[in-house]
Amino acid sequence: MVGTEQTRLVVLRGNSASGKSSVAAGLRERFGRGLALVGQDNLRREVLRERDRPGAVNIGLIDLTARYALDAGYHVVVEGILYADRYGDMLARLRADHRGPTHCYYLDVPFEETVARHATKPIADDVDETLLRDSYRPRDLLPGGLETVIGTDSPLHESVDRIMFDTGLAHLPAIDR
Repeated sequence: MVGTEQTRLVVLRGNSASGKSSVAAGLRERFGRGLALVGQDNLRREVLRERDRPGAVNIGLIDLTARYALDAGYHVVVEGILYADRYGDMLARLRADHRGPTHCYYLDVPFEETVARHATKPIADDVDETLLRDSYRPRDLLPGGLETVIGTDSPLHESVDRIMFDTGLAHLPAIDR
């Protein structure tokens, strides 16, 4: 078992440029100290400099990092593309082992919007539309209907508000660390 009955685990998934990192940053800003962000891109690209493939090392590192933070009393947001076929088993184990509430969200953005949003990112010159198309998976939902789907009709502040209230984070005090 991991975490406590009071810790919250939030999983944010979706295609590239769907708004996952922005929502995660908004949650951290709203909540304050005591909310750990476990970002797939940071651990996979920056820490390990690893390609996203089945069985990759970052899958275990994401799991270990989330578990460590939960055990230390932090609320945790795990965010990334986190393809269901590659990360689903790890996320299911993490969810099953977490003592507190776990909430999963899928940010659903059509491919055309993904391309438009991606053009504004710093890595836009390194990742072209062909690579985006190859990696795009429409509605790559986890099995079992675990995820709440948030579409492009939900502005950033509304998505953050919704998750803050759904998870109960809106009613919990920040942790002074």
